[in-house]
Amino acid sequence: MSQPSIFFAEVNEKQGAFHRRAFLMGGFAGVSLLALGGRLAYLQISQAERYEKLSASNQFNFRLTPPPRGLIVDRNGVVLASNRPNFRLLVARDEQLDAQATLKVLANFVPLDAARQDRLVKEIARTPRRVPVSVIEDMSWDQFSAINVRAPELRGVTADMGEVRVYPHGGAFAHVIGYVAKVNREDLTATGPNSDPILLHPGFRIGRQGVESAFDQELRGKPGARKVEVDANGREVRQDPEGDIPATAGKQIQLTLDVDVQNRALEVFGEEAGAAVVIDCRTGDLLCMVSTPSFDANRFVRGLTGVEYRALANYERRPLLDKAMSGTYPPGSTFKMMTALAALEAGIDPEERVVCGGSWRFGGRSWACWKRGGHGAQNLHNAIKNSCDVYFYQMSLRTGPDRIAQVAQAFGFGQAFDIGIPGQKKGIVPSTAWKKKYFRNPELQRWWPGETPSYAIGQGALAVNPLQLAVMTARLANGRKALNPRLIRSIGGVETPSGAEAPDLPFSQEHLDMVRGGMAAVANDVTGTAYRASQLGLGEIKMAGKTGTAQARSYGSGGRGNAGIAWRLRDHAWFVAFAPFDAPRYAMSVLVQHGTAGGGGAAVAAPKAREIMRVVLLKDPELRARIEQPLPMPAMPHEWDGEGEAPGEPTIVPPSERPA
Repeated sequence: MSQPSIFFAEVNEKQGAFHRRAFLMGGFAGVSLLALGGRLAYLQISQAERYEKLSASNQFNFRLTPPPRGLIVDRNGVVLASNRPNFRLLVARDEQLDAQATLKVLANFVPLDAARQDRLVKEIARTPRRVPVSVIEDMSWDQFSAINVRAPELRGVTADMGEVRVYPHGGAFAHVIGYVAKVNREDLTATGPNSDPILLHPGFRIGRQGVESAFDQELRGKPGARKVEVDANGREVRQDPEGDIPATAGKQIQLTLDVDVQNRALEVFGEEAGAAVVIDCRTGDLLCMVSTPSFDANRFVRGLTGVEYRALANYERRPLLDKAMSGTYPPGSTFKMMTALAALEAGIDPEERVVCGGSWRFGGRSWACWKRGGHGAQNLHNAIKNSCDVYFYQMSLRTGPDRIAQVAQAFGFGQAFDIGIPGQKKGIVPSTAWKKKYFRNPELQRWWPGETPSYAIGQGALAVNPLQLAVMTARLANGRKALNPRLIRSIGGVETPSGAEAPDLPFSQEHLDMVRGGMAAVANDVTGTAYRASQLGLGEIKMAGKTGTAQARSYGSGGRGNAGIAWRLRDHAWFVAFAPFDAPRYAMSVLVQHGTAGGGGAAVAAPKAREIMRVVLLKDPELRARIEQPLPMPAMPHEWDGEGEAPGEPTIVPPSERPA
C-alpha cells in the first residue's frame, strides 16, 4: 500500500493567499478607522462652532417683530398719528390644532360670534403653519388675564401685547393722514417691498389712503426679532430676551398743517358738508385742509363691520370723500377774479361802465343778475365788490373763453399739485380746444356764444376743487409767484422744497392790484357783499375776500330759492379770502356743499372763513404783536394850566440857607 504524499508548495501557496487577504482587509479597516477618526476630529474640532450654532437653532428660534410705525406730526410737532400698546389674542395653526373647537372655547372669554368664528377658521386654514392669526385686538385686562391663565391648555393660542396705530385727533385729519389696516392677499407681491415676510405678522399694518399710504415705506421701519426656545415641534417654550434683535422705528413725517387751525375748521362746520383750505401766501405751506363730515380713523384700524361701513358709504353727505381735493364743484362768483383779470389782459378799460338793470338780454333769452333790481352803472372795481353778473356776462363776450381759460390755468385750475398724497381731481377748465377733445360729435365740438356768459361767472362746464381755489387766492395775494402748495414739511428730518420755488406769474402787477382792490372792497366797503361777515375784530388787521354761490341744478322757470328743497338740490356756498389785505400772508377757500338754505356765500361760508382766519392770524407771532399793540395816548389840549401836573426834580437847598 502506497503512502500519501505531502506537497509543501501547495500549503504555502494557500497560506500566502490568506495572509495577503488578511493584510488587505486589515489595511482597509485601518484606513476606514483612520478616515472615520479624521472625520470625527474635523467635525468636533474644526466644525465645532458651526454645529453648535445649528444645534442652538434647533433649540432656539427667532420670531419676527414688526417695527414701531413712524410718527406723523403737525408743523409744531404735535402728534397726529402714533402707536399705543394693546392686548391681542393670536392663534397659530399646526398639525394637531382643531381651529373650530379652539375658537368655540375662546368665545367664552372674548366676544366671537358664529360668523366671525367661521371667517377665522377659513383665515387660519389659508395661513402658513405656525404663522399666528389675530383673533381679537384691544382686549381688556380681565380678558387678557383669563386667556393667559388657560394658555397651556389651549393649543396654538397666545395672548400677548403688541402695538396699534392711534389717531389722537379722531376725524380732524382723517382724509389727509388716512389710516392703517391689516394686509390683504392683494397687497402681497412676489418681489419688492411687499414681499417682505413681516407682512404676514398679525401685528403688522399697511397704510391706506393719505399720508399713511403715500409714505408707507418710510413709515414702516425695519423689523426686529424675538429669540425664543422651542420644542421638537417648533412650539415656544420660553423667551430669551437677551438675544432679541431690536426693531428700527419708521421715519417721522412732519406736515405743514396746524392742529389748532384744523380742529377749529372741523368745529365751525359742525354737521355741514364741505371743505376748508388755508395756505401760506409766502411759502405755499398748507395750514389747514379739512373735509367734512369726517370719520374716525381709529375705527378703521380696529376694523369696521359691514353695517358700519355701508352706513358711512351710503350717507348722502359722503364722509369718506375728501372734498378738499377729490370733490369738484362749480366755483360760482369766486371765479369772477379770473374773468376780470382776463378782461384786463385783453385791453378792456377798468373804468368802462356796464349798466346793470337786474337782467341782460342775449341770444334770445334773459340773463339774470343775482340782484333783482340791478346794480346800476358798474366799472371793474365795483363789479367785483358787488359781484355784478351782468358786467361779467358782457365783458366775457369781448374777452373770449380761451383767454379766460388761459388765466385760470395760470392760477392753478385744471391741474393736480404734487403735495405728496394721491386722490386729487383736476376738474375741468373749458375752452374751445377742450370741447373739440372732449366731445366726439362734431356738432357738440363747437363753442357756442351762449356758453361764455355762464363760464364767466363760474358756472357751465367749469369744475374746481377747494384746494385749487385756495391756490388761486394765494397766487393773487402773493402777486408775484405762482406758488405751489406744500403738505409734507419734512421726512425723517429732511426738509422738502418750499412751494415758493415757483415761476413768476405772467400778468401785469397793475392788473393784479386792481383785482385785489376789488376783493378788499368786498370785505371792507360797507356796501361790499361780505362786509358784515368779514370783520375779524382784530384791530387794524383786515381781510379781503370774495363770495360765491354756485348752482347745483338748473333753475328752469322756477326761482333761485333753496329753502324747503332737498339737501342735494341746494346751491353750494363759497368764500375765498386773504389777510392781512395790506400785506397778504394767508389765503383760504371755504366750501359749504349744498349749504345755501339760509343764504349764499356771504351768509353761510364767509362766517366760517372768518372764524378759521382769526385762529390763523392769532397764531402768527408777528401779526399777534400788531393786534395787541397798545392804543395811542390821547392828544393833549393846546391850552393847559398845568393843574394836576407831577412835580419836577426836587431842588436841593444848602443847610446854611434852610429856614430855622
